Amino acid sequence: MNPDRYRRDFPMLDREEQDKGLIYFDNACMTLKPKVVLDKIIEYYTEYSGCGGRSLHSISSRVTQEYDNARKITKEFINAPSRNGIIFTKNTTESINLLSNSFPFKKGDKVLGTDHEHNSNLVPWLKARDTKGIIYDHVPSKEDHSFDLELFKQMVKGVKLVAMVHISNLDGRSIPIKEIVEISHDAGATVFFDCAQSIPHMPLDMKGTDIDLLAFSGHKACGPTGTGVLAGKMEILEEMDTFIVGGDTVQETTYDRVDFLKPPHKFEAGLQNYAGMIGMGAGLKYIKNVGLDDIHSHEIELNRYATKLLGDEVDIVGPEDPADRGGIFPFQILGLNAHDISMIVDEVAGIAMRSGRHCVHSWFNGNRVESTARASFYVYNTKKEIDIFADSILQIKKDFL
Repeated sequence: MNPDRYRRDFPMLDREEQDKGLIYFDNACMTLKPKVVLDKIIEYYTEYSGCGGRSLHSISSRVTQEYDNARKITKEFINAPSRNGIIFTKNTTESINLLSNSFPFKKGDKVLGTDHEHNSNLVPWLKARDTKGIIYDHVPSKEDHSFDLELFKQMVKGVKLVAMVHISNLDGRSIPIKEIVEISHDAGATVFFDCAQSIPHMPLDMKGTDIDLLAFSGHKACGPTGTGVLAGKMEILEEMDTFIVGGDTVQETTYDRVDFLKPPHKFEAGLQNYAGMIGMGAGLKYIKNVGLDDIHSHEIELNRYATKLLGDEVDIVGPEDPADRGGIFPFQILGLNAHDISMIVDEVAGIAMRSGRHCVHSWFNGNRVESTARASFYVYNTKKEIDIFADSILQIKKDFL
């Protein structure tokens, strides 16, 4: 794949007039936005900036049509069981909070995760442990930090909900979702996956893998901030309680009774982020047109190249094979603080990357690791940028060690 073909689609990368261009390697946190997404947002605010689902005038009808189309695009993007099973939220974090607050738990029900969970798929379950009386546990990884499927087969017995991260933002490591779904269903458990790091980077077929529930964020998939999705099978969503309620969630009310609508509407209270969700739909269409298989292969190619240049110069955190890290290149340099590395490459080479614990504090504390620097790649990144990145890291070692 030729990334130069796509770079011109992203206004933030069109900085040739500046002495120092932007090298954006923080895609695991948030991707840049293509012009088609920005145009779609502006289209809403300049052509039909009204509310949907309420009024009968033409502006409202247009909003409703565009909003419903974004839901259709999302459904098709992940091959979800139904369009009504697509719930719009602010981000993956809100999606998981909706799930943890609404799922029909009884006291003593068990939820099972991994030891690589982002705080967004850990903290809500710890809170539910304290407020709802559920039991939360995680599957310890093998010695090489890979997922222990055999141990999972034992631990899933008696579990109500399996809630696991598909691809870790810590090291790019993935878990075998098809096998996990089959084993979980045989054990009578419902399965939820945090797919924030997989949906924008590789094909995922919700119906084909029989996933019960999943969540992802639009801002990691070329979409606007404040956009996210909780997708699920209708029979599960219908059994879930409401979370945030009010206008647009009800069929009818009296002074002492309320009849709630069916999903997705019972979960989408009040005036919605119409521009954001319509923009998210445009972002998903853009990614689909590029091709998820091509995006995934390109990220692995960049990771292999970075590993070739820097594998002997830094300590890479994560799987040895770059193909198992996808677009994530996490590393440490002995004797240097990860935050210092991140700030220096930004200052000297215009490289935007992440450093710290990446909201996976539990893993860092459990493994007694202080922090890592993390470069993460996407469709518009190039080998030339990797060259500059590698040269910057080598210069840092020369100057500071």
